[in-house]
Amino acid sequence: MVDLARFRQTYLAECHELLAEMEERLLALADEASPEELNAIFRCAHSIKGGAGAFGFERVTGFTHVLETLLDALRDGRVPPTREAVQALLSSVDVVRALLLAADTGTEADEASAAALEAQLKALAGMEGAPAALAVTPKTETGQEASYTIHFAPHESLYRSGNDPLLLLRELGRLGSMNVEADLSALPPLAEMIVGNAYLRWHITLRTNRGEAAIREVFEFVEDECDLSIRPIPAEAPVMRAAGAGPATATPRPDAVPAVTSIRVDLEKIDRLVNMVGELVITQAMLQAETRELPVEKFPGLLRGIDALVQHTRELQEAVMAVRMQPIRSVFARMPRLVHDIAAQLGKDIRLHMSGEDTEVDKTIIEQLADPLTHMIRNAADHGVESPDVRRAAGKPAQGSVHLAAYHQGGRIMIEIRDDGAGLPREKILRKARERGLVPEAAALTDAEIEQLIFLPGFSTAETVSNISGRGVGMDVVKRNITAMGGTVSVASRPGQGSTFTVCLPLTLAILDGMIVRVGAECYIVPITSIIETLRPKPGEVRPVPEGHDVLNVRGEFVPLLYLHALFGVPGAEHDAARALIVLVESGQEKMGLVVDELVGQQQVVIKSLEAHADAVPGISGATILGDGRVSLILDVAGLHGCLARAAAPLSEAA
Repeated sequence: MVDLARFRQTYLAECHELLAEMEERLLALADEASPEELNAIFRCAHSIKGGAGAFGFERVTGFTHVLETLLDALRDGRVPPTREAVQALLSSVDVVRALLLAADTGTEADEASAAALEAQLKALAGMEGAPAALAVTPKTETGQEASYTIHFAPHESLYRSGNDPLLLLRELGRLGSMNVEADLSALPPLAEMIVGNAYLRWHITLRTNRGEAAIREVFEFVEDECDLSIRPIPAEAPVMRAAGAGPATATPRPDAVPAVTSIRVDLEKIDRLVNMVGELVITQAMLQAETRELPVEKFPGLLRGIDALVQHTRELQEAVMAVRMQPIRSVFARMPRLVHDIAAQLGKDIRLHMSGEDTEVDKTIIEQLADPLTHMIRNAADHGVESPDVRRAAGKPAQGSVHLAAYHQGGRIMIEIRDDGAGLPREKILRKARERGLVPEAAALTDAEIEQLIFLPGFSTAETVSNISGRGVGMDVVKRNITAMGGTVSVASRPGQGSTFTVCLPLTLAILDGMIVRVGAECYIVPITSIIETLRPKPGEVRPVPEGHDVLNVRGEFVPLLYLHALFGVPGAEHDAARALIVLVESGQEKMGLVVDELVGQQQVVIKSLEAHADAVPGISGATILGDGRVSLILDVAGLHGCLARAAAPLSEAA
């Protein structure tokens, strides 16, 4: 007896992938119903049903059987792909998810909702009517026709796995002209029959131009639950109906078995591997530091080995990090359904365009990205895109657009959410901010500064609170979550033309390329992706401003300076910016200059979290171990901008 329990989680993971694919294809079906899409959706449902039967998920099996019946009617053309039918199928995806969760956790699903939707599916499919004929005349396709004899003998347990021979025969009939003969030889006397057992066998003659591979594809989900023989009929031999009532013989497996090109690996194993490689990177850096002063003429072999170790460690680290990289498609795939549901709820017509779904990013980033993206897409659909009447009055198409794109730029991942709506109402935003005391009445703000107010905690322009928006937590949560990942979020808006939100994130949260800077006796790590350039100002070029900050004129732009020794209380550091070094960094659209003593060098560092051992420190994102064994703090450039007010050191204090 095969123990199926160990395959349970694999099946459930595959079900979630199949349901995501179904949802994506159903949303495409709402625009254009193609036979290819319907066939793909049917295969997803059939795979879920087959596995549910094997694991004893009877409620999932029963529901997906009804779902299959409607999909089969859509494929046959007996039921048109109306908006109601597509919406019912989309709702079915949610119900199947809930049923699978209940079956996995042993809890009770919402049976009332499932039963109501099941009844709707039956009504749409016309299940009370007579069953459709098995013989189907397919669309002709180009290609050489051939004839095959097929012997299909289901095992007695076939029905218990959720499969139905009649559906398989109907699918087979779509491939060409078919003759079918039932073999009753295995049928027991009525008194000995067991309900739920399959006894009938089938002898089929099929003429098709689709080839043997297409025939085998029909039976791909029942190969282990039947005896199957598919044999071509030689061209010179006459085509005859299969006769005889003997048991069918199984076709031998082909010699060439396709190679397995992928495996499933538990995430904990990957995380452990990444941690081990991180420790290896640290050890390699220590060895390199220890041997840096050795004379080459005395230790040529050792130094060559260290150089080779450095190269191999770098390649190993890149290979392991590539294992952690996943396409952002898994997050993007949730958004079409979200936009579809919000548009239906608000009475809007919105189309979501996506690009860059195959852009890869660290799995940890993907896990934390879902909520911020959901907030921004929801806001674009709710606040950004207008209703059809308003859009027509403004001379726009009735259908609004939301664009979601991802791409790599400068070692980081960029995500853009762009809509063609009304844009941000700047006057309303400023008025609300002043009413809430977030902005002084006399403050004069630029358009860009007004737009950034939407990220303040508790800010909202919604007049009423709904289940979509209006509680003033969305964009604040977005910025906080993205900042916690070492990223930034910015917005740009044009009145009447729409808004664009841009999210900039690191590709990984495990390892980064950093610049080691010295401040007094301490060393800090500045992420390379945040550095613009380094400067050594001349005397008199650094000037104080009334607020107490020092600024540096960089090609006509005044950049505020942050003295790291003043921020972190480091003794023995250089206080005069003209005798120190300035590292110009940026976070989103904001720039600043970090005053340091010197640049030590560039190094790849392994990020170690401090949260488990200490409270959060503003301006610090983590720590690492340098080649000499010392612990060095990694600077959070986005967090340092918030430290400017309390860490400024006027020039009058310079030593």
